[in-house]
Amino acid sequence: MQFVPERISTYWLEDRLPKFSGRWNRIPGNIRGAILVLLATLSGSIMGALIKVVGQRVPVFEILFIRQLFALLMVAPIIIKSGSAALKTSVWKLYLIRGAFSFIAMSAGFTAVVYMPLAEVTAIGFVRTLFTTLLAIVFLHEVVGIRRWSVTIIGFIGVLVIIRPDTGEFNIYALLAVISAFFVAAIMIILRKVSQIDKPSTIMVYQSLLVTLFMAGPAWWYWTAPTLSEVLIIILIALLLSAMQWFYIQAYRVAEAVTVAQVEYVRLLFATGIGILFFAEIPTIWTLLGASIIVASTFYTVHRSAVRKREREVVDDK
Repeated sequence: MQFVPERISTYWLEDRLPKFSGRWNRIPGNIRGAILVLLATLSGSIMGALIKVVGQRVPVFEILFIRQLFALLMVAPIIIKSGSAALKTSVWKLYLIRGAFSFIAMSAGFTAVVYMPLAEVTAIGFVRTLFTTLLAIVFLHEVVGIRRWSVTIIGFIGVLVIIRPDTGEFNIYALLAVISAFFVAAIMIILRKVSQIDKPSTIMVYQSLLVTLFMAGPAWWYWTAPTLSEVLIIILIALLLSAMQWFYIQAYRVAEAVTVAQVEYVRLLFATGIGILFFAEIPTIWTLLGASIIVASTFYTVHRSAVRKREREVVDDK
């Protein structure tokens, strides 16, 4: 029997893929969302490990700049197809602020990943949910009850347990992780605003263009010629980040937001496992205790948000 590659590819495209798609769509939405979040968190955890490896020699700004070049390639078809229409907006100042905040969040977050244990930086990253609550009160005028105020304060206590400022050793990288979480929360608040005004394609184009421009200067200043293996790792980082974002987008499309948020905590298990296996990062009792406090408080915050949303929907239906 003669081997014909075209028959193999045609078989998979015309027969197997539709069958898989049909079976996939028959799975309940929340289960599909959970699977997609698991893939997203695994992608993010592997990406963090690769950042830690390549960041030992290649500056973080350089890694991010190369990653942003790949992001530009992904939005290039949108720019080519839409032309100047892709940049048409009435809130360009918000995009400028979002680009600057993304620059700070990425730079601080990636630096923390390079120099901190993966479990610690991942746990601290979860406080972005608590920062989002605080920023929503200030800028979106959301009303928050005493219970959410209490768990927000408890969550930040969890951060202090991990950082342990009473030891007398100031950990600048832990502070960078907190700064990154804050600016990620600020980015989400801005995203809520611009998503009500502009199309997703416009949001993607501005994000890619502006962050690339912000990264260009520091990347040039600190540029270190990467080896071939480092280039390949950075390309893999870019692919994993894109995959992670795609998995999250698809998860939010098919599942309830509370389901996505709850499963996301598996990232801490992935990060801890990778840290132990590949970097000999054994979590301390303080890391485990602080992470437990943060996860519990953010979990409750997400749960309360979902409950309040359902209550509002019931009132609107009456």
